[in-house]
Amino acid sequence: MGLIYQNYSLDHLNTFHLSARASYFALIRQPAEMEQLAREDLFREQPKLILGGGSNLLLTGNFNGLVIRSGIQGLECVDETDESVWIRVGSGMEWDELVAWAVAHDWGGLENLSAIPGDVGAAPVQNIGAYGAEAKDMIERVEGFDFNSKTWKTFEAGECEFDYRNSIFKKKFKNEFLVSQVTFRLSKAPHSLLTHYGNLEEELQKTGTRSLAEMRRIITDIRRLKLPDIHTTGNAGSFFKNPVVSLVQADQLRDAYPNMPAYPAGDRQVKLSAAWLIDQSGLKGYTMGRAATHTQQPLVLINTGGATGEEIWKLAEYIREFVFDRYGVMLEPEVNVY
Repeated sequence: MGLIYQNYSLDHLNTFHLSARASYFALIRQPAEMEQLAREDLFREQPKLILGGGSNLLLTGNFNGLVIRSGIQGLECVDETDESVWIRVGSGMEWDELVAWAVAHDWGGLENLSAIPGDVGAAPVQNIGAYGAEAKDMIERVEGFDFNSKTWKTFEAGECEFDYRNSIFKKKFKNEFLVSQVTFRLSKAPHSLLTHYGNLEEELQKTGTRSLAEMRRIITDIRRLKLPDIHTTGNAGSFFKNPVVSLVQADQLRDAYPNMPAYPAGDRQVKLSAAWLIDQSGLKGYTMGRAATHTQQPLVLINTGGATGEEIWKLAEYIREFVFDRYGVMLEPEVNVY
């Protein structure tokens, strides 16, 4: 069928700038195309990988199967009250384009998630988050195609099993559910800005302006200063999740390392800073072959030029083992590894 490409290059679809190919590739622009694809023999026969913008992906080699990407567009206001507005967005829209659009309309909730690369469809799968906000805080429902039943389904927010960088779509339905649309609930003015993370409040006070646009500008500037540009330096943002440990283990670590950042994570659990653990292990700016940790943010692994996915994964494993040997904490990748 004309929908499917063979031996398709994924070089432009992963922000690590890795050279890899897929045996088969399909770009879904309309729901009918997904239904058509599901009737094909190779859909049933081939392993499948659902791919967005590739900004949270490490390919350690070619993908011997069918890669499916959503190119479904569309943005519409579906409901409105005096306090809120509900917008339904196609999964193929670029995430930061959506954030910019919402801020331009003075609709709040997404501004702390500015400058995150990738597509809208990845937001509920990964439950993306930054600067004290998570996608789940604004998501009302997720629509998509279930590969097993070959039917369209809708999940209300409470059914999505959202967790820290996780969801039902990343667990139970991993590579088995193509997100087609996401509905977000955004706030109307006056807005309650989330400024407790880092030095956001301090930066806002410097400007004397408390607006969504100013929050977006500040967060975008901070990210540009701290994180490498995916267009010039291959990376996938934060490679590891911030680990969550028991209160007992956290107390033991804080006795040994009083300056260690730690944050309550509910149910006698504590969230630690993966960046701090890597930095204090002396691994900021650490180089292994053509892979390295970033000199400004050790949580980011970078392709210094010509690295393979295997080289980057080798560095990731070295970091995990080093941190575990020193602190007894095993780092878990936030990036999806294939």
